[in-house]
Amino acid sequence: MPLHTRLTLRNPAVVFALLLLLFCYCGTPTTAGADTPLTLQEAVATALTHHPTIRIGEATIAAAQQRVRQQEAGYLPRGGYTYAFTRQQRPVSAAVGGVQIDGGQQQRSFSQLFQFHSTNVSMSQVLFDFGRTLDAIQSASANMEADAADLETTRQTVILNAKQAYYGLLSAQHLQRVAEETVRQSHKHLEDAQARFEVGVASRFDVTRAQVQVSNAELILVTARNNVALGHETLRTAMGIPEAPDFLLIDTFDRKSLSVNENDILRQAYASRPELHSVWAQQKAAAERVSELQKYYFPSVTGNAQYNWTGREYPLQEGWVVGVVLTVPLFDSILTTAQVGEARANQQRLTAEEENLRQQITLEVRRSLLELRRADESIRVSEQTEVEARENLVLAEGRYQTGVGNIIEVTDAQTSLTSARANTIQALHNSRIALAQLEKAVGRNLE
Repeated sequence: MPLHTRLTLRNPAVVFALLLLLFCYCGTPTTAGADTPLTLQEAVATALTHHPTIRIGEATIAAAQQRVRQQEAGYLPRGGYTYAFTRQQRPVSAAVGGVQIDGGQQQRSFSQLFQFHSTNVSMSQVLFDFGRTLDAIQSASANMEADAADLETTRQTVILNAKQAYYGLLSAQHLQRVAEETVRQSHKHLEDAQARFEVGVASRFDVTRAQVQVSNAELILVTARNNVALGHETLRTAMGIPEAPDFLLIDTFDRKSLSVNENDILRQAYASRPELHSVWAQQKAAAERVSELQKYYFPSVTGNAQYNWTGREYPLQEGWVVGVVLTVPLFDSILTTAQVGEARANQQRLTAEEENLRQQITLEVRRSLLELRRADESIRVSEQTEVEARENLVLAEGRYQTGVGNIIEVTDAQTSLTSARANTIQALHNSRIALAQLEKAVGRNLE
């Protein structure tokens, strides 16, 4: 086998083919390190699929469904089968011969083993309980509705967190590009200052001032790159996939106008917020619980049936028992009264929670509207400021190149432009976040 391999590699055609394959393999670009394209909708969909809090809510609903089935089992008969085998050693007495003074027979005691077999099949069925079982079923069903509403709240929180993380990373990437552009501009200004210093037109101060500007710009770039890396980690966590590669975000900070009426949006929030639906379902469950507990004051009727096989040896003796049991509570009134009082206190607590939740919803909606309006106004102002700062930088660079201005004007103008561009990005970011928070406050998508 080794000889065959050596002979094969001596063939020029084979060697050429191998070299060609190796060249093609090495020349093929790899995508292992490429960023994964990701839209906002894809990020939200991924979060709703993979985030562990969603699975927690789904498991909670599954448990609530089983609790409903547990209460429904109260309408079904209950039965059991038992078999018992025992061996017992008992003393027995027997008469023996001999004349006794009192005229009786002499008795002698000894032990004997006995075996007993007992088989029992029983069944019981609640015949009438004044609707107690029905109330328990309806209370469990209402609690399941509350758990479903809580899951919807969790879903909306996951959506908001995914949007915030997406926009946060998008903002960080924009700010990194601004920092990179600032570094390039600062290096250009340093080159101009050095050229002017070499020909004796500018002083050494211009060079050192430009160098300080470059150092500051590079420091800002380091921070921007770190924020981008942190943004990737935050987005991964918000999506529930911490081991995912970096993302290439597709969406942009496009401006979207939204015209809403505060009263209309508040009515929509009161009707759509899942937290309110959860409280309403809990109130229903509490009312059913009160009704259930109140019926413990009343008697209940249960039907029983048994069939027995007993004896010391087979065939065993057979027998059956059929009857109706009436259970009347006599000394449970104190316990039942306390349980009813607790359930009614829970009703009052839920009523107060509803009022508190309505106030919180009102605050969230109005605060989100104010933040959205402030962000929109900030966008308008910052964009105008950015235009003016860019024009100011062009003028300062022109003045410096003609010898009219100085390097301080250039560096100050560059700093102002960088700050204006950063403010525009931050305003756009705040606008998108405010809209996402408003949608969370309303409980539905507004776009």
